[in-house]
Amino acid sequence: MSRACDVCEKSAVRANHVSHSNVKVPRRQNPNLQLVKVEGKSVKACSSCRRTMVKKMA
Repeated sequence: MSRACDVCEKSAVRANHVSHSNVKVPRRQNPNLQLVKVEGKSVKACSSCRRTMVKKMA
């Protein structure tokens, strides 16, 4: 299962943990993906796309 939004294709990005001594350790920042039913289909959408979908439906 890929960790990318099916709507906007937002995916993981590379970032750094930065300690108090300023040592940088690489890590991944994953998008906040949630399963949403759209027209009877299950879609993985990030939280920002999900909010936009709710606005457009109302």
